[in-house]
Amino acid sequence: MSATLIRPSEFLGLGKSQGWLPLGHEPLPHQVPPLGDWDTFLLLAGRGAGKTEAGANDILKHLRSTPHARVGVGGPTIADARDVCAEGETGLITLASDEFHYNRSLGEAWHRLGGYVKFLGSEEPGRWNGPQWTRLWADELALWNEESWHQAQFGLRLGKRPQAFVTTTPKNRKFIKQLMALPTTLTVQASTFDNPYLSPNVLTRLRTRYEGTRLGRQELYAEFVDDVEGALWVRQWLDNNRVTKAPELQRVVVAVDPAATHGEEADDTGITVAGLGVDGRFYVLHGLGYQLSPHGWASKAIGLYHEHKADHIIAERNNGGEMVESTIRGIDRYVPLKTIVASRGKAVRAEPIAALYEQGKVAHVGMHAALEDQMCSFPVANEHDDMVDSLVYALAELSSGRSWRPQ
Repeated sequence: MSATLIRPSEFLGLGKSQGWLPLGHEPLPHQVPPLGDWDTFLLLAGRGAGKTEAGANDILKHLRSTPHARVGVGGPTIADARDVCAEGETGLITLASDEFHYNRSLGEAWHRLGGYVKFLGSEEPGRWNGPQWTRLWADELALWNEESWHQAQFGLRLGKRPQAFVTTTPKNRKFIKQLMALPTTLTVQASTFDNPYLSPNVLTRLRTRYEGTRLGRQELYAEFVDDVEGALWVRQWLDNNRVTKAPELQRVVVAVDPAATHGEEADDTGITVAGLGVDGRFYVLHGLGYQLSPHGWASKAIGLYHEHKADHIIAERNNGGEMVESTIRGIDRYVPLKTIVASRGKAVRAEPIAALYEQGKVAHVGMHAALEDQMCSFPVANEHDDMVDSLVYALAELSSGRSWRPQ
């Protein structure tokens, strides 16, 4: 068979499928894989297209029909596997709790017909080295540690036809495209708007905010968005230096790029946590954007400061002025705080930081998908740059060679 990409309009799924537990509706065509001689069913889907429900029901059907089934269920982290694949609103345990004995602390479940399910994260590839499976469900595979996927493949060898069911939003990662290109992979692509059961208000809001943007193409329409010519970062630099754990850190900082306003139409507040390792390299531990009130983002930054035992918080105050400092001080008057004024253009500030990545001096601990998407389109095609700004502030501070202390 040759590599196949099927869009919802072309897809002839099974329709009503024995073993499906719908949440008040019949399965959507893209949620049910057809019978066939494929190794991997790859569901590339936008947010809200029904990926989790599809994966959970596929595993449930397998457990009901396969004696002595052994199933591996994986997420980017063990928390993702537990909170989404097992216990999420459309997770496996949620959909069929009366059919399982579920041990949350061990991440294991035993089906009433004798099947076994193990929930795992991709943070530690060694945990996938050894277990054997009759079926595998890999959720958000594009956010996985790639080595865990390869280790899981070695274990997918029990039964007459072991197969993998992959559900993911597309991210521009080489191993995902290589998986798609295999003749034994059947790929179905579905957008957020292929799910007629989503609220019209939600769909309108998402269209208004993200229609026509690179982020919308990826997160709503499930399209691969390639690196942008002229962007300061390329994904190869990130993937080549990605690690699962940072070494001992000499310094850690939390950097904040506050949004001038808040609400659905406002920019996010970017927050980055980064450290300087004893090996002289820089490690990005956390990078996200938040749509929060000033009190909300300040509380988040202070929480990350304590969680990572940081040296201090850095906050840009061009937009907020004294509000930035007063908001943080209103929550924790003793937290070490350094406010900065961004006096140069964003691209000029970012260039020396991008150079550190090109030289292999910066490593991301795990995946930081939203941040990395911004980086690899900055400054050419960015709709938002808040996370890039906070990243630049954090790494500029750590790479300056100066150890700041509160006055």
